[in-house]
Amino acid sequence: MDPLFFNRDISWLSFNERVLSEAGKASVPLLERIRFLSIYSSNLDEFYRVRMPALLALQQKYMVNGEASIYEDVVATINHQQEKFGTIFNEDILPALKAQDIHLLYANEIPPSLDLQIREYFFTTVAGFLQPVLLNETVRFFPENNALYLAALVQFSGKDEDLYLINIPTDNVSRFLTIRENGLTYIVFLEDVIKENLTTLFPAATIKGAYNLKITRDAEMHLHDEGANDLADELEKQLSKRELGYATRLLYEPGIPLRQLQHIVENFNLHKASVVAGGRHHNLKDLADFPLTGVANQYIPWPAVKMELPATLFAAIAGKDQVVHAPYQSYDTVLRFFNEAAIDPVVQEIYTTLYRVAGDSRIVNALISAAKNGKNVMVVVELKARFDEANNIRWAKKMKAAGVKIVYSNNALKVHAKIALIKRTDAAKPYLALLATGNLNERTARFYTDHILLTAHQSMAVEMEKLFVFLAKRKTPDTNDHIVFEHLLVAQFNLQTIFLALIDKEIAHAKSGLPASIILKMNNLEEEVMIKKLYQASNAGVTVQLIIRGICRLVAGVDGMSANITVKRIVDRYLEHGRIFIFHNNGQEKIFMGSADWMNRNIYHRIEVCFPVYDETIKEEIKSVIALQLADNVQAVFIDKNQMNRPAVTNGLPVRSQEAIYNLLSAKPAD
Repeated sequence: MDPLFFNRDISWLSFNERVLSEAGKASVPLLERIRFLSIYSSNLDEFYRVRMPALLALQQKYMVNGEASIYEDVVATINHQQEKFGTIFNEDILPALKAQDIHLLYANEIPPSLDLQIREYFFTTVAGFLQPVLLNETVRFFPENNALYLAALVQFSGKDEDLYLINIPTDNVSRFLTIRENGLTYIVFLEDVIKENLTTLFPAATIKGAYNLKITRDAEMHLHDEGANDLADELEKQLSKRELGYATRLLYEPGIPLRQLQHIVENFNLHKASVVAGGRHHNLKDLADFPLTGVANQYIPWPAVKMELPATLFAAIAGKDQVVHAPYQSYDTVLRFFNEAAIDPVVQEIYTTLYRVAGDSRIVNALISAAKNGKNVMVVVELKARFDEANNIRWAKKMKAAGVKIVYSNNALKVHAKIALIKRTDAAKPYLALLATGNLNERTARFYTDHILLTAHQSMAVEMEKLFVFLAKRKTPDTNDHIVFEHLLVAQFNLQTIFLALIDKEIAHAKSGLPASIILKMNNLEEEVMIKKLYQASNAGVTVQLIIRGICRLVAGVDGMSANITVKRIVDRYLEHGRIFIFHNNGQEKIFMGSADWMNRNIYHRIEVCFPVYDETIKEEIKSVIALQLADNVQAVFIDKNQMNRPAVTNGLPVRSQEAIYNLLSAKPAD
């Protein structure tokens, strides 16, 4: 019997397996294959930090009750993928590097001819960052979360073996040392540089062995909202505690003596963690910085298309809605929106939300300048954006010092909306608005596909202003919050209700014999109410086409449940990130974009904003983009009823949607 819903964790691992498969493709340039290995490794680390704590807790509960748990399936899936990772790395990547006379010394002996250069590098660059710690009953030491360490077995004359933990300073020193000798290039891991020089750290001892390891800890934080002024301070305290959180995994290099491994488990209280034998080298997310050059080893760049604008962007927006499809089109237009606002004399007020911003954000600097230029600037900063908390706190403090009014979301509700509003002394069109599917972050905009609408639609902008006024209250919506949204779809107010009504309308059309279809593109589809409604639509005869990058709990292609539903997943050089919702509406399509996936967290625990696309030209452009993605038969796979990534069938010419979208937008005539 087919399940009603896929397990969310197995589904997410299915996405990561799809990422890994790109690394296994001979058609992908070598450096890009290495980067896909890095992405896979980074994703898996995050899984252990974010999801594994909950799975371990469930495992303990089920063990007590004698019930089956998904934990075993998750571990088996990860182990299978790790084996595939090792095969790709050892049988594909290393030989391909060697064919270019590049020797990555991965589980290899280091040639003696390199000893002198490695020793010199150790003394000049590495040694000053090392802090060996003896592990015994009297030393209190806590390894950093997800950091690399060497466990060195050291024996001094006439004594038993001691176990030292030595930090691998990858935050300070490159993970890779490149040495060129006799026409060959050797690349040495930083931990191997240290291993080669352990006798320098312990000159009077015998080195009995050295083994890589790392400990991964729970990333969850537990905040107590005691007021807006205290939230940033409370979060900073919790950030430091997160590094001391519940351990979910000990990853170690095979070969370490069992008694020493047990000593580490006892010393750091890792009894409930997954103790996993990995390869010789860990944290292969650092492959993102692998020192390989050459045009043939990388994708041919697609230069971002510049938009041709009149004297000011604001004049263009006032005349006609504008859209930016990042990264195909230049993100400079978005930066210009904030830059013009900072200096335009008629701009009085600026409102925006910030979820994840760049470390050197030009957007935030424009907001600071705007405040210093006498404009009223209010920024809703989401401090609880996981792994970006410290950066957001830093920017919030800097903006506050410059005179920006900072609003933090309350603890129970994340603000995930991607919106900005400008208010001007313009009697005709005082409001200009920005609504996006992705973060206001110029760095991630270079490789996340997102859509940004710039509009002077006054009624929609007024609704945005009402939302900002509500957000400034730092409260959770209740029955007394009578905010009417006729244009915007806002989670906690009307988002789920409107989407359900739109699906119901397609169901009614199908039952009346009218054409009925739904096209949805999201990062994740998890929430059961929405999935059941899509099943209902399928059974009524509605054609449902889904493009879901990551988690998809919906089971497609099952007779009597989801026979009219297909699910595609696209993984290519850019990360698919935009959310688009298209309802046929008997030929009068309703198109929305926005920040919300259909997940429990987005629908029930966040402020999200989806927005209608009214401009007919932009509507056609969005439909053209989606049509290319639905036609993709190169990088797209179908997620079948067994949750497998099945290659799309090639009928006729191959369609690689990201390349086709770039070509489409490059050929777009200037307005």
